[in-house]
Amino acid sequence: MKFHLPLIAMSAIALSGCATEKYVNTRVADLEGRHAARLTAVEGTAQGALDRANAAFGLAEGKFVFSTVLNADQVKFDGGKAVISEEGKAYLAQLAEQLKTENKNVFLEIQGHTDSGQTAEKRLALGQQRAEAVRLILNQQGVALNRMSTISYGGTAPVAPNNTAEGRALNRRVVIIGVK
Repeated sequence: MKFHLPLIAMSAIALSGCATEKYVNTRVADLEGRHAARLTAVEGTAQGALDRANAAFGLAEGKFVFSTVLNADQVKFDGGKAVISEEGKAYLAQLAEQLKTENKNVFLEIQGHTDSGQTAEKRLALGQQRAEAVRLILNQQGVALNRMSTISYGGTAPVAPNNTAEGRALNRRVVIIGVK
């Protein structure tokens, strides 16, 4: 009987160890899943940064031809919006005519910018939407899509302080850079 007592105790410990092992395996799998999700998010952010760097490198290789800033004077972007006014569309139509006649071989980088409102992620998305809105209108006016690329700088490159309404309006802009 004395011999069976240690065997029973060891069996109880072994059985309780199995429950603990199952718990640990479940927790490890959960943590691995969360780690994989975070890693995917980081990889996506890194890929976006690499894409922007490659676009900037491609721009740097070309010969600068011109730069124009579309801000509150030409294309009025309301805070948090990427809608182009009728005046803005008319200005872009004139620019498109110029691009089709005088600058036929020019490649355009269309850069979207925002003011300091919202989160950094939302500012990047909004800057991209503004750049894409300009690209779409230029394309509708006859500028080939393969002559244009878009990039968003969000709120990372302000041209005026964001603590005034006028400054924020100036920071809500699109810059078009032409290179050959």
